[in-house]
Amino acid sequence: MIDPVVSGSAVVSARRPPLPRLLRALGRDRSGLLGLAIVGVAIIGAVGAGWLTPYADQGLGAPNVIEKLRPPSAAHLLGTDELGRDLLARILFGGRASLAMALAVVFMGVAIGVPTGAAAGYFGGWVDELLMRVTDIFLAFPPLLLAIVVATALGPGFASATVALGITWWPWYARLARSQAASLRDRPFVEAARVIGVRAPTILGRHVIPNLAGPIVVQATLDLSAVILVGSGLSFLGLGVQPPTPDWGTMVNAGRIYFLGFPWYATFPGLTIVLVSVGFVLLGDGLRRAFELRPSDLAR
Repeated sequence: MIDPVVSGSAVVSARRPPLPRLLRALGRDRSGLLGLAIVGVAIIGAVGAGWLTPYADQGLGAPNVIEKLRPPSAAHLLGTDELGRDLLARILFGGRASLAMALAVVFMGVAIGVPTGAAAGYFGGWVDELLMRVTDIFLAFPPLLLAIVVATALGPGFASATVALGITWWPWYARLARSQAASLRDRPFVEAARVIGVRAPTILGRHVIPNLAGPIVVQATLDLSAVILVGSGLSFLGLGVQPPTPDWGTMVNAGRIYFLGFPWYATFPGLTIVLVSVGFVLLGDGLRRAFELRPSDLAR
């Protein structure tokens, strides 16, 4: 009889390489390292914003109208906004809201979608039909439109925008987990676990879901880019983070009014959104190659 624990470990190793080998593979990937560097700088900037700028009070919303709409200079490297606040400080502090929302949305998507999809793929039959039809209902709506409707119903704010995006994101993880779990349920180590009487929830938690780690980690990293873009879009529309709390999308919205005369105001927050999003895409692609996954192994 095949030992399900041993067999399960072997499969995990095949689909989820040990951390040292994964890091070595990522270290040989130039674009992946570039993405990691961009993401690392963004995270360090957001976490250490209070220590990295002498204008921490302005970054948190304190005005300084004497310095309003100053162009980039030695005193203000990226210029100031309409209230005289240092734009670099606002961008650094704005990264906290933007990155926190992206992480929270992806966490919600994984927490809801992976167990749902794994159960559908493992059990099949009416369980699969029921769970996937519910998933299809959510997928029937354009994600951004559904997020706008939910955020409008809940009212503007960080929590509302996060919940709204989380509701639109979990079905993709359900589809990804379902396809991967369906391919695993007839593998020898899963069949051996069933034969010796291991209960289905234990099989899912110990043998099936861990083998989904590679595709899920890669998809989550790629989705962080998309969530930053969509979350910034909600803030741009006034449905996300509310002033005076800094947020990249809110800053672009405020700066568009002054774009013709003071282009730096909207340009630098917009470039930050694009740069960080590209960083997550490069990192996700690097992880995909490190995990040796095919593009077809991912949901989108």
